[in-house]
Amino acid sequence: MAELGRYNTLKVQELAPHGAYLDDEEGGQILLPTRQVPEGTEIGDEIKVFVYLDSEDRWIATCQRPRVQLHQVASLEVIDVNRTGAFLDWGLAKDLFVPFAEQKQRMEQGNSYLVYVLQDNTGRLIGSTRLNRYISDEAKSNWPGAPAPYSVGDKVRMIVSHRTELGYKAVVDDEFWGVIHHDDIRKAIRPGNKLEGYVKRVRDDHRLDISLEPIGHAKIAPLATRILKKLQEGDGTLGLSDKSPADLIELHFGVSKRVFKMAIGQLFKERKIVIESDHIRLTNDSDAKKPRPAKKHHQPKTASKASDKPVNTEKPKAEKSRKRFVSNKKSGKTLSVKR
Repeated sequence: MAELGRYNTLKVQELAPHGAYLDDEEGGQILLPTRQVPEGTEIGDEIKVFVYLDSEDRWIATCQRPRVQLHQVASLEVIDVNRTGAFLDWGLAKDLFVPFAEQKQRMEQGNSYLVYVLQDNTGRLIGSTRLNRYISDEAKSNWPGAPAPYSVGDKVRMIVSHRTELGYKAVVDDEFWGVIHHDDIRKAIRPGNKLEGYVKRVRDDHRLDISLEPIGHAKIAPLATRILKKLQEGDGTLGLSDKSPADLIELHFGVSKRVFKMAIGQLFKERKIVIESDHIRLTNDSDAKKPRPAKKHHQPKTASKASDKPVNTEKPKAEKSRKRFVSNKKSGKTLSVKR
């Protein structure tokens, strides 16, 4: 069965002067207009098309690629506003309609808004900016006992929605809200940006914290590859090391100093680079012949430094008490006092 608002691969049943009729897999046909029919198409061929409704609400196919499909979110520009709602450019001949009831704030021509595509009660495809109606705060399964949809480190698609006190809220995989915290942002982002991210934390309330970088050791390999490529494309040296300032490392690679040190440490273990005090460089033939420095093992001290004499661990004997004689002027007697 063909799906409205989605891509479908359909078979050509008939060729006519005004287009190709495609099998909708339910005994009906969907027209693909002549200007959309690929050259050399024959009956029996399968064509990947997007199916939507024309101006008379008839199912129609197109080989054009819309910017968004059913149950997805995209940033779209308003090209017209009338008394019934707004019309947005989504890449097709017929614009996407957003009725006033589905507008969180009144749309203005020329502005772009984050829009969710749905079907209204008549079956038409419309847009909505009331994202909270369709995007869930809690990333959890729909039935008890089913596994959680995300684990830490999972890669996700997202589109940035708006800024908050904590960072930026983003729609994750067109289904859930996630938060990119300020501390995890090392490049300029703005509402409407489509990004790839990684699940940093699934909180106790099932809400998602998202990172723009891979989590844990998964981010080391890509960064090590970037560092190595930069060394190879340059003169074999790079003016950064494990002692470089954190802000300088972030400026060059957009990562924390800790992650950078882990990456160059990995390259050093693989004998691909040498780490100097103020820079790193590619290894050469002479470096490859040098043996690795042996690790120092600390031994417990058993003797003094130079004489190697055993350390005297005996406690000194208490000093014998001595008597001190004090003269008492009033009585004329001499008193003995223990010291």
